[in-house]
Amino acid sequence: MHEANYSPLLLFVTTLLVVSCHSTQPAAQQDMKHGENVVAGKLETLAFNFNSTNATHLAYGIAANVLAALLYGSNFVPVKRIETGDGMFFQWVYCASIWSVSMFADLILQSPKFYPFAMFGGVLWATGNIAAVPIVKAIGLSLGSVIWSSSCLLIGWASTRFGWFGNPQDVPRPMLNYCGAGLCLLSGLIFFFVKTDVDLHPSSESIPLLLDRRSTSCSYGPSSSEFWMDVIRPKTRRFIGCLLAVVSGLLYGFSFAPILYIKSHSSCPDSVFHGASDYDLDYVYAQCCGIFVASTVYFAIYCAVMNNRPRVYSRAVLPGLFSGLMWASATYCWFLANNYLSAVISFPIVSAGYGLVAALWGTLVFREIKGLVNCLIFTLAFCVVLAGCLLTILSKL
Repeated sequence: MHEANYSPLLLFVTTLLVVSCHSTQPAAQQDMKHGENVVAGKLETLAFNFNSTNATHLAYGIAANVLAALLYGSNFVPVKRIETGDGMFFQWVYCASIWSVSMFADLILQSPKFYPFAMFGGVLWATGNIAAVPIVKAIGLSLGSVIWSSSCLLIGWASTRFGWFGNPQDVPRPMLNYCGAGLCLLSGLIFFFVKTDVDLHPSSESIPLLLDRRSTSCSYGPSSSEFWMDVIRPKTRRFIGCLLAVVSGLLYGFSFAPILYIKSHSSCPDSVFHGASDYDLDYVYAQCCGIFVASTVYFAIYCAVMNNRPRVYSRAVLPGLFSGLMWASATYCWFLANNYLSAVISFPIVSAGYGLVAALWGTLVFREIKGLVNCLIFTLAFCVVLAGCLLTILSKL
């Protein structure tokens, strides 16, 4: 998984060449030239193998990034037309599915050392994800995903590039990386001007499975499942949805900080994280444990606030499980891409990529974006994000 380091071998071969040149007698000019040709051939072979390895890792990293963007951008599609009410029950089912997938993957990885501090990142992620359903209901899947992915990109890329929580990560062409990340962020700002048409009640099932029948007086209409997002004015709903999307994205971006901190202190003898793995996949299970624990605590608090009458929608169970499966799979692809490339490369590509995928779902399938002007703005943002991803990839070459 890790990129091989040929520098010591190249240095050793070069040293042999220098010693050979100084120790050879003039009478052996032909033998010396033959030796130089042999060494030069070995150097060319090593350089070719090194470039081939880099090209292979680049291809694997791009493939993992693309798959992660597709899964992240599609993970809310199964519940788009399913009534989820205030989203708290869906949140718990969603996070339970994430934890189940990570537990199975942890067994495949032979259960690497568990660092409880990595769970804190999962707590941050689960906190941000509470607002996912209200965001989608308020401003739609397309605009919501683009906004939270843009704010996630800003925090995630900057923290890895400048080493806010660990060692800064360098790239061969930093200016291209800056431009690529900037264009990806700009695409999110352009998407903000796209107006969306959102249906608050996408499904005929708007009655919770668990409901106090006495309090509703046998009235089973949509009003029985109303919550605050359903009754506010459209402009206010759009503003609140955008604000929640920004906050959620910031929490998503900060959720990777504990892992970066652990990895950066793995070489410090005095640190409790001394000897920690550099392999990102070894920390996914701990993060997912934090996600499940936090979501369970939040759901318990929600049940207490609701006087043990939570709004449980039966049709959201299977789609919620499938959405969690997609998110967990996307996370493993993303962390795998970090090992082939680096987080400073993967963050802009995945964050902008899954926002674009979600926007395509919202536009082409759910018809959230209508009108010529909106389509033109969407096309412009589409071109900007593609250019940003391309520059980010080129900064690695």
